[in-house]
Amino acid sequence: MGKTITICFTNNKGGSGKTTTCSNLGAAMAQAGKKVLLIDGDMQLNLSLAFFSENWVLEQAKGEKNLYCAIGKQEELSGYVVHTPYENLDLIPSSTLMSSIEYELFTKWQREFILRKCIQKIKDAGNYDYILIDAPPTLGGWVMNILCASDRVIIPVEASPWGMFGLANMFEFLNEVKQITPELEVAGIAVTKVDTRKSYYKQTMETLHELEDIHVFEQIIRVDSSVEWSQDNSIPVVEYKKLSRSAREYTRLAEEVMELCQ
Repeated sequence: MGKTITICFTNNKGGSGKTTTCSNLGAAMAQAGKKVLLIDGDMQLNLSLAFFSENWVLEQAKGEKNLYCAIGKQEELSGYVVHTPYENLDLIPSSTLMSSIEYELFTKWQREFILRKCIQKIKDAGNYDYILIDAPPTLGGWVMNILCASDRVIIPVEASPWGMFGLANMFEFLNEVKQITPELEVAGIAVTKVDTRKSYYKQTMETLHELEDIHVFEQIIRVDSSVEWSQDNSIPVVEYKKLSRSAREYTRLAEEVMELCQ
């Protein structure tokens, strides 16, 4: 096993398919034999809910073995890892208290690098091929923390009339982060929730391909009811319905990401 690669999934616009992309890429990578750690960085707990029941997730959120507690204590994260029901795939769950993390970080020394320090021992151990972090749909100190702890960034963009709303702000924020973390790279944009029958899909793709020096992943993720069913059952679609169109698309996207990150 080589160097552990940390990938952040972020978009300041909600509804971009960010968490669904993160959870299914993680599960697809694990199916491919890669060791993957998922970190739920969002107070909405959706990444945790992609693998566990609501009752379990809420119990974890109220307890002391979640990301919020680790960041508050500035502890390394090994003791906060839980195993998902799937081989090669682990998770650090979140807490609803993450909503106040900005205030918690405000007075901390070198606050932009707290998550990086907490995650460093796991990275140095080399037990994981990939660490995937689901960031909240905001721009601020906590998302900056996540970006500073990451090697690559994937930006899911919904193929809709409002899908690219705020994307310029996202890139401006990334440029600010690169001032203190110049090694951070944008792996690319993943286009989600695609309906190829709609004209705005073509418009979205044309606009994205006009962006300078920004990679757009070839594999798109189309709208598929299988995703909603899998979410209702707290199972990633690549595990819930392996032969579905969405499962095949997420698997191909995961392959594309892994090839790019080699």
